[in-house]
Amino acid sequence: MGTGFLLSLATLLLSFLFVHAQNPPEVKINRFENLPAKLYFFDDATYVAYHDPIRRDLYVSSDEGKNWQRVTDIPQGKTSLFIEHPFNNRMAFVLTQGTTHYRTEDRGQSWRSFEVPIPPSYVARPLSFHSDSSKYGYIIYQGTKCEREGGWSSMCHDETYYTKEAFSDDPKLLLSETSQCSFAHSSKDFKHEAHADLIYCVGFDTTSSTGYHSISSSRLFSSTDFFTSEKRIEDLGINRGARGIVAFAIVSKYAVVALKDLSGAAGSEMLLYVTVDTRTWAQAQFPHASSARLRENAYTILQSTTHSLAVDVVLNDSGAVGTLFVSNSNGTYFVESLKDTNRNEVGFIDYETLYGVDGVGLANIVANAQDVEGRDVSKELKTLITFDDGSSWSPLRPPSEDSEGHRISCDASDADSCSLHLHSVTIPHNFGRIFSSPAPGFVMGVGSIGGALRPYEESDTFLSTDAGVTWSMVRRDAHKYEFGDQGGIIVAVNDEETVDFVIYSTDLGKTWKTLQLGVHIRARALSTVQDSTSQKFLLLGQLSRQDATDEGRVASIFIDFAPMGRRKCGDDDFERWYARTAKNKECLMGHKQWYRRRKLGADCYVGDKFSDPVEHEEDCPCQDEDYECDYNYVRHGSSCVPVGPEPIPAGVCKNPDQTYEGSSGYRIIPGNTCDRNKGAKKDDPIKKKCSQAQPEEGNVIHQTFEFPAPIVQHAYFKESTTILVRLEDASVWQSSNEGYTWDRLFPDETFLAFYHHTFTPDRAYLITSTAKFFYTTDTGRSWNYQNAPKPPNTFGAQVLHFHPEHSDWIIWTGDEGCGGGGNNCHAEAHYSRDNGRRWALVETYVRNCAWARDKGLLVDPSQILCESFRDKTGSQRFFQMGTNPLQLVGGSNFFAKKSKIFDEIVGFTKFSEYLIVAEYLPEQRSLDLQVSLDGHHFATGQFPPTMRPEQHAYTVLESSTDSIFLHMTTSEPPRPYWGTILKSNWNGTYFGASVENVNRDQRGFVDFEKMIGLDGIALINVIANPEAAAVTGTKELQTRITHNDGGSWKPLNPPKYDSHGQAYDCRSASCALHVHGYTERFDPRATFSSPSVVGLLMAVGNVGEKLAPYAESDTFLSRDAGFTWEEVHKDAHLWEFGDSGSILVMANDEEPTDHVLFTTDEGLSWREYKFSDEKIRVRSIVTVPSDTSRRFILLGAYGRSLAAVAVHIDFSSLTSLQCKLDIEDPGHDDFELWSPSEERSERCLFGRQTLYHRRRRDRNCVVGTQPKAKENIVKNCPCMDSDFECEFNHVRNADGKCVLVEGTQPRPDDDSCRGGEQYWYERTAYQRIPHSTCEDGERPDRGRRHLCPGVAAHGPFFWLFVLLVPFAFTTLVAMWYYKRSGLATGTIRLPGSDVRPRFGASDAGFVETLASVPWFIVGVAAVAFEAVAEWARGATLSLRTQRGYRNVPVDEDAQILRFADEEE
Repeated sequence: MGTGFLLSLATLLLSFLFVHAQNPPEVKINRFENLPAKLYFFDDATYVAYHDPIRRDLYVSSDEGKNWQRVTDIPQGKTSLFIEHPFNNRMAFVLTQGTTHYRTEDRGQSWRSFEVPIPPSYVARPLSFHSDSSKYGYIIYQGTKCEREGGWSSMCHDETYYTKEAFSDDPKLLLSETSQCSFAHSSKDFKHEAHADLIYCVGFDTTSSTGYHSISSSRLFSSTDFFTSEKRIEDLGINRGARGIVAFAIVSKYAVVALKDLSGAAGSEMLLYVTVDTRTWAQAQFPHASSARLRENAYTILQSTTHSLAVDVVLNDSGAVGTLFVSNSNGTYFVESLKDTNRNEVGFIDYETLYGVDGVGLANIVANAQDVEGRDVSKELKTLITFDDGSSWSPLRPPSEDSEGHRISCDASDADSCSLHLHSVTIPHNFGRIFSSPAPGFVMGVGSIGGALRPYEESDTFLSTDAGVTWSMVRRDAHKYEFGDQGGIIVAVNDEETVDFVIYSTDLGKTWKTLQLGVHIRARALSTVQDSTSQKFLLLGQLSRQDATDEGRVASIFIDFAPMGRRKCGDDDFERWYARTAKNKECLMGHKQWYRRRKLGADCYVGDKFSDPVEHEEDCPCQDEDYECDYNYVRHGSSCVPVGPEPIPAGVCKNPDQTYEGSSGYRIIPGNTCDRNKGAKKDDPIKKKCSQAQPEEGNVIHQTFEFPAPIVQHAYFKESTTILVRLEDASVWQSSNEGYTWDRLFPDETFLAFYHHTFTPDRAYLITSTAKFFYTTDTGRSWNYQNAPKPPNTFGAQVLHFHPEHSDWIIWTGDEGCGGGGNNCHAEAHYSRDNGRRWALVETYVRNCAWARDKGLLVDPSQILCESFRDKTGSQRFFQMGTNPLQLVGGSNFFAKKSKIFDEIVGFTKFSEYLIVAEYLPEQRSLDLQVSLDGHHFATGQFPPTMRPEQHAYTVLESSTDSIFLHMTTSEPPRPYWGTILKSNWNGTYFGASVENVNRDQRGFVDFEKMIGLDGIALINVIANPEAAAVTGTKELQTRITHNDGGSWKPLNPPKYDSHGQAYDCRSASCALHVHGYTERFDPRATFSSPSVVGLLMAVGNVGEKLAPYAESDTFLSRDAGFTWEEVHKDAHLWEFGDSGSILVMANDEEPTDHVLFTTDEGLSWREYKFSDEKIRVRSIVTVPSDTSRRFILLGAYGRSLAAVAVHIDFSSLTSLQCKLDIEDPGHDDFELWSPSEERSERCLFGRQTLYHRRRRDRNCVVGTQPKAKENIVKNCPCMDSDFECEFNHVRNADGKCVLVEGTQPRPDDDSCRGGEQYWYERTAYQRIPHSTCEDGERPDRGRRHLCPGVAAHGPFFWLFVLLVPFAFTTLVAMWYYKRSGLATGTIRLPGSDVRPRFGASDAGFVETLASVPWFIVGVAAVAFEAVAEWARGATLSLRTQRGYRNVPVDEDAQILRFADEEE
């Protein structure tokens, strides 16, 4: 009996084992001819759609891919596009190339046809859906309408239709001439109170007979009645300036508009406007704006959370490297999150957030970004992870063992050489997400361990079960992978070679089993249902030749793990898994996040099919990071400071001595759920004095701050309300609210100077007495420190030089060996391409090193120029001119390839498009002026015989009109300083005298100033008594003005009456207005004119025969660019322009004062505001550099102390009325059209009649920061005498005629023919002013006419050949450039929107017309254009402007002097 029992037990055991051995996962193979364009699993259903793009057929499976049937309701070969309904999981659509399309309402089991008037548009998604469950039938259809024009040509444009019943009704026309339309309610996350039927359309406000539109006609339209009677133009808060719309998208909770800046000042820069409520739009603000420009085709909006928007921006020309920016909660202010992100040529970024785990994301950076950008080497990629939504990033911690249990020889403590790196989005190897799935916390990737990412074929497969905190290697080699059963099953297939098996794991990768497939395939995709809750998988692959059949070579392999018969998990098999376990990163947006997940060791299946993992939240105590700055406050370091007085309700404050409860400056981030009762309560109201509140309308307020020492340096960030001040005690102070409050920066440091980045307006650098320096990239909101290679130099050289295109490229000039009076003390220059993190030596024993490239000087970006001493030994402090020559050395490739340019120089300077070198010739003991436009080839400046620079100092003056203005000193000690202003031809090689006896001072500064905003207008002071002054030493000055760029100079017209209405005693011809100039200013930045109001000038001077002393002068104003003047107040005053000239402020400049004067009607009436009971000696009045604010700072000192005092005066509450500007209907707004030629006998200036908008003088309104109207060139005028100046070696005589200087020779004739000209002309005594655009009319610059050789002789066949050959050449260039570059242009990528408007025949230039070329030839057209453009950049130079003085004296300790505003 015992034996029988044992036999029965053995039989039972064998039976049990046999049963389980007979139930492996089920495998079924189906064959297709082609891989799918789309493989779509209907959400929460077993239905799958397979679209064959070659045969244009659709197949549907009702059992997750086990069995397939071709859809017979749709004719064969008609399925062009499959589109699922994103909000109805039963509905999908098939679009054909015609007007008959198909719809399913039962997940593909049956299909019904519907008709639309026109075929679909060639965009990624021609259908747009409504997200409201009651309006799932609301669909927008984008189509293309073409009309034949005869022959082969057709004119096409896009039209948009809508349906309310999912095409069961007849579609109705929504709007014509569109490029994109979508419902405002098209995202579950974009929650707002807008009308349920609100629709946005990007379209054109003009019709086109050519099919193409100017980009300026592209608008964002909206309607709530399907455009039947309502058609609004969304002004985005910029009124009628909202033109040039390129794209629109709804991303997470944000609606985003990409708009091209059509102002002409920013090139092809793009602007982003964002709204979270459909009512208020705001421009997205990026840090370091000049480098983070949103250039067309160069940014990507990424996966974004519901509390921040992520944008990747290309900051270099290669397009291969970007920078990731993350926004605040309303999507308007961005901070830099990650530098050097990896991009591919179509704009995809190696960045992915983990599904279901807030704040965690993976990104790849280019570790050798500098070499990739500069030398075109291969990328070295590193993977980083963030656990706090991009606030910080860290390397991936590598596993210590490989998949076979062997120890990995890698020092994990050295993250630079030992971390985990993963392949990402730019090279996808599967459908869907790269790393994560809805399975909570499970992350997989293919990558490698080491210093950088290895090629895919050399990589292995890794797994994390805790959302990226820790990792393990689960398989050797690269694999495709997929999660099923909420992570309970992991399936992987080798992705490097052909295989006949897959591997799977049911214990989270600890052990793996092999499943034979029965065929050999090269895996192409591995997928499952959308929520990863099924035990069924679908593997797609290409069959090997021996396994292929007539049915097709693509295998769809269905794998089902349900037959394995595992038990279903019970409650004890689950645990609470917290999504973020990284230290100090557990809480995000005020809560912890956890899921119910199967325990790692549980041997069971979850089985809750189509049940998405449920997210649970636990609120955390409120901490600092849960708060953001409240309205009217801005971030400054770790604090929020007010931008100005706080607005309060009327009646709260009745007198200034009362208190009120106001904002603390903080608010909880919208959507944050932190528990205030258990944490910080930073948003509790605080008591404040009523004097700090915003006053009632019509009132002015002020705030006074006393510094502990005198001010030695102060400057605003160029495009900000933040100002820096350095005191005599070496401290630096900052105000982020225009002087309303002040903070001392780093009290323990000693600061020698600060520099604002010349080209990137929100960067600044604080220079200490050591190698340590501090920098900001966000206008002082935060400061960081770096170490320079050497302490700052003590030789007077500029410590920092900046690059015009690459914000991170800087040059530092420091001391070496100078401690204790070293014998080899000298200056060394180093450069950095990462803002000071790493440095490389440029040159030793230098006086000055700088980037050769400038805004207008478009030379090699990597070229560096150095003033370098020939003999590099001894102490540089004792070097003298003549004993150790100062050479000019240039080096490309960051000075790696250097060469000597000149043997001995006095100095060099860059100016506009010119590189100017003062070469010293020791044999002749004289100077030559060398000028270059490319940094390599130089031409010697040719001067009139009496004006050679051999023994003269000269100062290079500002110019914006295609010429160099040069002041050459002709009188110097023991006589007073003065000289002659010379003006060059267009390339800076020939100089002619413009005006003599122009005043200068001992520093080399000249009484010469050009008017800001109007070319060709300048003011000078000349010596009226040169003979007497040479003897007495006393100069008598008179003022002159030019309105034709120095072609002629005239006295200033005096006003008839003074500010009291009394007539001036000014009857003689020698009586004029004279004003004090640049040489007498305490602050050189106090210019006559303002960039914000064209034509307005203010000056201190007098009416008479000569300039009176400053203390005897009065204050004058001109509204018409200096043609007419009026006295606005007695006595000399300091002045400042505010709010684009709508307010002017003055303070007495002769003695201490306790009040200011201000006017809102440009001097017609003045009011007084008292700001102190104790008088202050005001030294300067400052406001934001753009002069667009109504807040001013008086800087000065009380008489009782030398310490500085700052008085913030706020005129913002004078009026709240906003000025209205209507460009399309001038004369019916608050502005007027004005021309600088109105007051002249000649109606044109520089050969053209130009109109400008300016605020009407009698309108009391706020201009603010609204976009200004562009200048409007009405017409080019016939040439007249004022369009010409004297030729080289000619001067104007007493009659105003140009005559040859005695003893000189005219320049030889130029018989070269350029630009297709038919004739050339002999030279005369005149030349046309380079900046003039006059046409026809008088041409005194033309002598006898001669026919250009060989032009008229060619017949029609020659010209046909000339015209055809370039087209063939361009095609060859295109093909070559396409292969060489890989079409390396970026893309504007807005999620859900791959459409671009069609632009053409554009006033914005040829680049826009490329977008109108049919899609299939855009690639070749683009690269052809890029190849030509690349050649053109090397052959031509655009002419841009730059303001500033340069002085190159001839004395032995010569230095180039600059004033603070020179680089602006």
